[in-house]
Amino acid sequence: MTAPFRLESLAQHDRPGFACAADALDRYFKTMVTQDIRRHLANCFVAVEVASGDVAGFRTIAAAGIPTPELSPEITKLLPRYPTLPAVRIGRLAVDQRFRGQGLGAAVLADAAAKALQEPAAAFALLVDAKSAAAVAFYEHHGFQRFKSLPRVLFLPLATAEKSLRADRKKQAEEVLTQLSP
Repeated sequence: MTAPFRLESLAQHDRPGFACAADALDRYFKTMVTQDIRRHLANCFVAVEVASGDVAGFRTIAAAGIPTPELSPEITKLLPRYPTLPAVRIGRLAVDQRFRGQGLGAAVLADAAAKALQEPAAAFALLVDAKSAAAVAFYEHHGFQRFKSLPRVLFLPLATAEKSLRADRKKQAEEVLTQLSP
């Protein structure tokens, strides 16, 4: 059985037809993402529908840092007293309207966490800049936490992501990720 989606690096994919209903994300993906890739500011990965070759979703990632004073004492009590901690930032994540409701956003997010755990560069957390209240709710549903003074910047400690990937959500993520794999 062929999986309905595959996840791959952005290359010569057809981007003009992508529409997630968030103008800023659509505009970025269609006109600006390749500039960020060329400048080594972000990497972009796309979920491609196997049957049509259409881009069903995308995410960007980049290196980042978390200001330690922005974290709660419960999180920092076992961490070194560094002024910042390394992180992987999910700059943008979107699913085309035609593919919503299939678990693709959660699968792309789970893949980002799994890849961050495998990368050679150490990172404490995934970061994301939520573009709307609905996006904040989506990330919080998946275990992300807000910073004290930055309500639309959320983080997920990679240790938490690792536990989640092993726990009951792991099975669901693996089922959807199996569909993304070639």
